[in-house]
Amino acid sequence: METVNILIEALPYIKKFHHKKVMIKYGGHAMIDSDAMSSTARDTVLLKYVGMEPMVVHGGGPEISRSMSKLGKEPKFIGGLRITDSETMDIVKMVLVGKINTDIVSKVCLHGGKGIGISGKDNQLIKANKKAPHVMVDNSTGEEITVDLGLVGEIESVNTEIMEMLAENNYIPIVSPIGVDEVGNTLNLNADTVAGDIAAKMEAEKLIILTDVPGILEDPKDPETLIKKVKVDEIKDLIDNGIVKDGMIPKVLTCVNAVENGVKSAHIIDGRIKHSVLLEIFTTKGIGTMITK
Repeated sequence: METVNILIEALPYIKKFHHKKVMIKYGGHAMIDSDAMSSTARDTVLLKYVGMEPMVVHGGGPEISRSMSKLGKEPKFIGGLRITDSETMDIVKMVLVGKINTDIVSKVCLHGGKGIGISGKDNQLIKANKKAPHVMVDNSTGEEITVDLGLVGEIESVNTEIMEMLAENNYIPIVSPIGVDEVGNTLNLNADTVAGDIAAKMEAEKLIILTDVPGILEDPKDPETLIKKVKVDEIKDLIDNGIVKDGMIPKVLTCVNAVENGVKSAHIIDGRIKHSVLLEIFTTKGIGTMITK
């Protein structure tokens, strides 16, 4: 009966989200742990088989850093952004497109899904511009220092033609977060931003960002202080009060931007919890933080 009750609880959500697009950003534990990645891929396929249209964007920062170290190149970051010279960009492409993307595609196909891997370069899915140099202050002298981030990009536009074609043919698109500039150069992009911008352009019902925290916490040390629901106009106060800070700020702002541009709701959930995507979508309580208008 417990199994039956679970199915009955899920039914209204299955009906509500039938034929709706859902963007899932794989990150954190769901990327690092092979079993977790396989479980998340299986859950993504399940969404497809109950009538939803899942799309995936993945990150890969830790794997890129590991590969750089193996090849004798020290990863360097400024303001949380990876300094990306041409040699680093080659490693980024090798890891994101050549390894992580194909691993996810393989796992999706293993579980019966029609997974297909693309990058932001395919059919110019993501056109980007080189990010402006980062300005920082030297603590010892107080002087401003300008640092060129290299081949790091900001999204200029999203061309969803290839995403729509894949969705219409029942494929699950799995996107590597790199873009292309006007002369064909590859640019390294923030995966959360890529997921949010594609979700908005595709008018997705949901954007789900998998992280290694339960969601937005009033007290970062206490999981019981999870904020279940928050509206876009309440986010500024959460940032000003220091509740949303550090690495959570860009994730939350990505969610805000997505919701303001057409996504019905954005969710920040704990990818360390097994079947977290299903628990968030198909249960009344959910497990993470939902951001809406």
